[in-house]
Amino acid sequence: MARRLMLALVVALVISGLFTFWLSRRVAHASRTPVQAPNEYVAAARSLDPGEVIRHEDVSMIEWPKSHPLDGSFVKIDDVVGRAVLYPLSAGQPILDRQLAAPGSGIGLTGRIPSGMRAIALRSDEVVGVAGFLMPGTHVDVLVTYKDDAHPEPLTATVLQDAEVLAAGHQVQPDPSGKPVSVDVVTLLLSPEEAEKAVLASEKGTIHFVLRNGGDHTQAGATPVDLAQLATLPSAKAEPGTPAPKPKPAPAPPKPWVVETMMGDKRTTASFY
Repeated sequence: MARRLMLALVVALVISGLFTFWLSRRVAHASRTPVQAPNEYVAAARSLDPGEVIRHEDVSMIEWPKSHPLDGSFVKIDDVVGRAVLYPLSAGQPILDRQLAAPGSGIGLTGRIPSGMRAIALRSDEVVGVAGFLMPGTHVDVLVTYKDDAHPEPLTATVLQDAEVLAAGHQVQPDPSGKPVSVDVVTLLLSPEEAEKAVLASEKGTIHFVLRNGGDHTQAGATPVDLAQLATLPSAKAEPGTPAPKPKPAPAPPKPWVVETMMGDKRTTASFY
């Protein structure tokens, strides 16, 4: 019995020693592994609105896990100071290059104009402006109603299709609640060729905006419409059960002119129509 007890004690000591040796090796290995310091990125120190130019006091450095790097981020505050904000930024949000206007592109609306594009303002009113639902980011078709020597009657033609509204009045961002706002000037984002058409149309006649689905980018083959086409009405169809109209009687033939000629005892007559 004593021999068995001694054997069990020896086995327990061996197992305990092996476990202690393994645990010490793990602890020593962990202590030799360097701890990776987190990345530091430039972030907004306060909420920033589109169009604001970033100052030193508007940003700060925040720590970010090194295992999840951010593409387009900044590690120096001087790299973002002086650049205009394109999209709303929340406090503590890392700033990315795509959220800022290009360096030297200016402030305000100019920073939102892509390279090769133009911004042009066209006048509208509450009705022409789709009752206030022309908001930044919506897409419209531009129509013009005009007269010229070849068309003395009013003619309406589609000048531009799928043009993006860059600003409505002084607003460059839509209302968060979607509330319509009546404006008298709408700024469109156009190519140089489209801008020329828009200027000519505004000088030639009255501009109208037609709101369209933002996901619909199809180009319709619209043709100009004149007053004659507008006045063309479909032929009327008789309702079921209505008796057919009676045919009108043919008009009576005209009465002839009768001329009687008397020569001595002879008498002759002639008829003329």
